[in-house]
Amino acid sequence: MATKIRLQRHGRKGYAFYHIVIADSRAPRDGKFIERIGSYNPNTNPATIDLKFDRALYWLQVGAQPTDTTKNILSAQGVLLKKHLLGGVKKGAFTEAEAETKFQAWLDAKQKTAKAEISKIGEKERAAVKEKLDAEKAANKVKADALAAKKATLAVAAAAKEAAAETVVEEAVEALEEQTVAEVPAVEVENPAIETEISVTETEVPVVEPETSVEETSVAAAPVVEETPAAETETSVVETSVENTPAAE
Repeated sequence: MATKIRLQRHGRKGYAFYHIVIADSRAPRDGKFIERIGSYNPNTNPATIDLKFDRALYWLQVGAQPTDTTKNILSAQGVLLKKHLLGGVKKGAFTEAEAETKFQAWLDAKQKTAKAEISKIGEKERAAVKEKLDAEKAANKVKADALAAKKATLAVAAAAKEAAAETVVEEAVEALEEQTVAEVPAVEVENPAIETEISVTETEVPVVEPETSVEETSVAAAPVVEETPAAETETSVVETSVENTPAAE
């Protein structure tokens, strides 16, 4: 019976991982298998490989044929190298101890290279994280500056609006005061005495002339008596009596 070392797919869509199995070459890929010897997860960086080294070496020695992918996995894990060294020991090219020494030297170099690669990947990831963080900080700074500028603009606008409102209020108060003063009616004085007093107070005080003597005043004030002749007096008496006597009917 021809056996193969192959991968058996598991996982969900977009996140597949595989079992490393020993199966009949005539069986379907995800069908029955003879033995499971490990797993392979390509979703991690680097890929995660869990392999039963001795069982994989055994199946290679008994003639199991690996697929291309599983061959690369077995080579990376040193199974193919170990099989080659054991073949050299059987041919007498070198001893088993020398084969083990060579294999251990290769394994140490491989582990060192793997650690360096992992460290390099970690540095790249840290650099990517740092770059992303710096980009986020720069974006946040831009947003903060824009927000500060917006707040300053709003503050200036609010101050200008408040000043404009105060100016409008002051102008309205002044206009109201002017309108109030303009609407007050003029007071008309109906009392002539008050008008006289106002006119007297408003006019200038006249210059007082020197007083006249008492004699001039008495002479000017005394009435002039005109002498009436006696004849005229008697005539007026007779006329008066005639006018008062009724006429004979």
